[in-house]
Amino acid sequence: MTILLQLSDPHFGTERPAVAEALRALVRSQRPQVLLLSGDITQRATAAQFAAARAFVDSLAVPVSLAIPGNHDIPLFDLTSRLLRPYARYARAFGSDLEPTFENDDLLLLALNTTRRWRHVDGELSAAQIERVARRFEAAPPGQWRVVVVHQPIAVPSDAEAHDLLHGHQAARRRWAAAGADLVVGGHIHLPYVLALPEGLASRPLWAVQAGTALSHRVRAGVGNSVNLIHLQGAAGGGARQGRVERWDHQPATQRFECVVVHPLEPGGGT
Repeated sequence: MTILLQLSDPHFGTERPAVAEALRALVRSQRPQVLLLSGDITQRATAAQFAAARAFVDSLAVPVSLAIPGNHDIPLFDLTSRLLRPYARYARAFGSDLEPTFENDDLLLLALNTTRRWRHVDGELSAAQIERVARRFEAAPPGQWRVVVVHQPIAVPSDAEAHDLLHGHQAARRRWAAAGADLVVGGHIHLPYVLALPEGLASRPLWAVQAGTALSHRVRAGVGNSVNLIHLQGAAGGGARQGRVERWDHQPATQRFECVVVHPLEPGGGT
């Protein structure tokens, strides 16, 4: 079993110190093996904010960490940097690989950079990105979970959030489902949810897994700070695949993260 901690939209520069300490305590108790930072790591892409984010990630001491930039991780007001060196500060903190991968017996995880220097908020998937992911999944062992990480969502729970959908999301959903994708993990809108998408196969559903904001005070009304713990066990040893997504919300009364929803990742298992 591999446990992934999805930490999205911390927006360093707007983080809550008490929530950060509670997240450290959650990591110590749950001991995830992989940390996924699904974008908007900083509020304004400053060197100081990236340094604070890097220090926090190091303090968690999760064995493997993967990160992708969000739209807030590209300079907004420094137009020269945005046009010529949009990822320079990000790269100094989190490395120059904007599309990292991770693979073990349980899963194949492919992260994609969906930001574009010419887009302020919206994200985009190119045809090349969609096809590259599909081909990797088609070549993966059948027992592995196949996971994509993006920043902006590939599916939303209502029309009110439709303007936040990734450009290219429809083509991606069709192609990736046909290639056997299991999860598309994202953030951006500070709203946690798990949706079973209609493009999925009867025997292998395609799930959209979204996280809220992990640390920022920029929360949506009625939705506090939260993270996801994603548990995935492959079938490399001949057993059945097992998986679930746990949503952990920060509780101000106790100053702790507590598990509030569990979504089984199997046909008919989502809510």
